Amino acid sequence: MSDSFRYRKIFVIGSGFFALTLVWTFYNAFMPIILAEHIEKQSIIGFIMGLDNLLAILLIPLIGSWSDRVQTRFGNRLPFLIVGMPLAALFFILLPFVADTLWILISIDILFLLAMTLYRAPVISLMPDHTPPKKRSFANGIINLLGGIGAIIALFGLSQLFDINPIYPFTIASIILMASFFFLFFVVDRKPAYSSNTLDDQEETIATRSLRKRFILLFEKKNRSSLFILLAIFIYFIGYASVEALFTLYAQQTLGFSPGLAGTTLGFFSLSFVLFALPAGWIGQKFGKIKTMMIGLSILPLIFLTIPFYTEALPLQMTLFVAGCAWALVNVQAYPLVADLGGLTSIGLFTGFYYLFSMSANIVGPFFLGGMVDLFGGPTLFYVSSLTFVLALFILHLGKKQLVLKKEKVA
Repeated sequence: MSDSFRYRKIFVIGSGFFALTLVWTFYNAFMPIILAEHIEKQSIIGFIMGLDNLLAILLIPLIGSWSDRVQTRFGNRLPFLIVGMPLAALFFILLPFVADTLWILISIDILFLLAMTLYRAPVISLMPDHTPPKKRSFANGIINLLGGIGAIIALFGLSQLFDINPIYPFTIASIILMASFFFLFFVVDRKPAYSSNTLDDQEETIATRSLRKRFILLFEKKNRSSLFILLAIFIYFIGYASVEALFTLYAQQTLGFSPGLAGTTLGFFSLSFVLFALPAGWIGQKFGKIKTMMIGLSILPLIFLTIPFYTEALPLQMTLFVAGCAWALVNVQAYPLVADLGGLTSIGLFTGFYYLFSMSANIVGPFFLGGMVDLFGGPTLFYVSSLTFVLALFILHLGKKQLVLKKEKVA
């Protein structure tokens, strides 16, 4: 099997991540709007929006392990795609049809989240199954690029259709998900050349193992710098995850935007992040990861504090575009920084710590900031998010000082 043929296959495998990201992005932007028709408190909406991360931590390690061991005539990954992807498409397309009755809506939503969880780890494992280790970084770049394109299509394309009829974007997203399934079904090897137990590479699996077995290590004196850096990541992800989950509600309820315009406006944040990710990586490499993150964390609160003063779409969109660039300065550096802290012998462990802290923030953040919005109003979302960035900046600075005291090279 030639390399060129293999990488054409990687693009097909990437269609799975493309569809996954497209569906998740649209879901995160518009499910809060649907829930708000029944639920007044944004804290409860935020809690529901964090369920996917909770399910990820609890179930994906088990599913990933199962897909490593199972042997069928379709191989070990495809059975999970055969069940999970069609069910996810079915339940996703049903969401706008059952939106009038809350208990049915919640029931279908939970089934949708379970179906997405069922195939998430196996579809991510397809890339290492089909790619030699030395080429996985490049292949992962292709996968993530396709995921970014999926997010942009969701927020700039499907968002516009929501205003016409909510059924349309849910239907189109479900069709794209099914198209991806058929691509994968007919192209993926039943016995891939590089198939192995890739459970250890799954971020949720590593996170769960880190929590169970080695979390206490972070509180040892020698790891104080790592603890500060991970706490900073947890805190700023609270702000980011909350804005991602609740922005469309703010734009609709406070500014009077249509749902479609709210989603498109949020899309400028995602668009600039995708466009600026590579330059942000170069800046981090040239000036240092921590210094670059601190620059981004200094810019973000200045931008977010201005957002409540905008009432028109265009200036808000331009502001979010700049904010996305600042977020790239922060987020692009974060995982490589944490991986560096682990050294050559503990990369997996510190990878787990990174995903544990960031995913936990995605669970608690929307609930916490949703409660603050319930108490003090829509603009509180951006004021408190700004506070999380400032606090994270301070704690990251403490982590940097600890690295200096240990006389380690600051990344």
